[in-house]
Amino acid sequence: MDVLKTKLAEVLPLFRSKRARLLEQYGDTIVANVTVEQIIGGMRSVPSVLCDTSSVSPSEGLRIRGIPILQLTEATPEEIFFLLATGERPTDEERHALSRLLTSNPNVPQHVLTLLEAMCPTAHPMAMLSAALLAMEHQSAFRRAYEDGIAKDRLWEYALDDCITLLSGITGIAAAIYRLKFRDGLLIEPDPSLDWSTNFARMLGISSDSRWADLVRLYLVLHADHEGGNVSAFTGITVASALSDPFYAISAALNGLAGPLHGLANQECLAFILDVRQRFGGVPSNEQLRQLCWDRLHSGQVIPGYGHAVLRVTDPRFTAFYNFAEKYGLDDECITIAKRLYQVVPEVLREHGKAKNPFPNVDAISGSLLYDFGMTEFTFYTVMFGVSRAIGICAQILFHRMVGSPIVRPKSVTLDELEQMAHRVTAVQSTQ
Repeated sequence: MDVLKTKLAEVLPLFRSKRARLLEQYGDTIVANVTVEQIIGGMRSVPSVLCDTSSVSPSEGLRIRGIPILQLTEATPEEIFFLLATGERPTDEERHALSRLLTSNPNVPQHVLTLLEAMCPTAHPMAMLSAALLAMEHQSAFRRAYEDGIAKDRLWEYALDDCITLLSGITGIAAAIYRLKFRDGLLIEPDPSLDWSTNFARMLGISSDSRWADLVRLYLVLHADHEGGNVSAFTGITVASALSDPFYAISAALNGLAGPLHGLANQECLAFILDVRQRFGGVPSNEQLRQLCWDRLHSGQVIPGYGHAVLRVTDPRFTAFYNFAEKYGLDDECITIAKRLYQVVPEVLREHGKAKNPFPNVDAISGSLLYDFGMTEFTFYTVMFGVSRAIGICAQILFHRMVGSPIVRPKSVTLDELEQMAHRVTAVQSTQ
């Protein structure tokens, strides 16, 4: 803990002074206008959330602390967490120290295991993961520190304790859910000599192939953080802004991630690819795929995995997974179909003319890679996403506690109030 806490204490004055300077110099500066459509449409594109850990631009995609994600594809999740939390890449010594912390407690506590075993057999794996994290809340150092009256400007230290406890336990819990729900129910003991993601890959028991461990590493890296405005991140930082501890916040974030418009997208993309394979009895030709895409569009359906709320280029995370498949020569039917769709769909969507972004997002291929290695249970894919996203949301929670962010409390308006506001603005404009 000392290595990361020391580094965070080192960068803390910089974070706080930068925030204070912005407030002092530009606190009253108007930086954006908001339209009625944006308010009704879920605050889409309204710049209103502070997120220092990552950013997404339409023309480039994800950056982690200013570094393009394609420059981080060889990193470990430990490195990504350190970078997200501190703004700096760790030294080898710091990386190894953090890895030891994150692998220090992968065994599932007995009371958590009892809870998981007692849940309904039809319980969704995400509900099991969320409940398990809540069952660990009694360990919260943050809650105890707050109850003991620790000064607010020191609460980040205890949030860090909770984040390490949570991240060191979430892989073992996720692996236990997989083993209980989809395999023989026997848990695989962790190996303390392995790093965080390799140990997770081992405890899942999917494959002993080193490529599987490398895929899990890459999956956790690519999905770790994606700004603060997506449902899971925004939920997590909102809950944490009430000074709820990280166990409450990450559990809540996972509940948002479980929604079909957020974390379930990758399994929907794979379901589409499997349907294509079944329909054509294997891998269709490019021309057959082209006709299929046109048929879907003419019937009012979308092409799963294509388009993005922000991006207007190929998602670099898709590129990273595509390159992974190329590196290891992965050519099973699902992966081949995903690759052929990439050759066909953007051109079709451009011709169609209605898609703002004709290019693939990360979900267009990620599920196919998991499926290829033997993880065929769709409902677990979001758990994989959740384990990864916990890294980024923990880092975001840490940042907000370090700089002393207030409780999140946007102003809401009724439809009548919004109409009156719009009427006043248009009335003024008509007199000008």
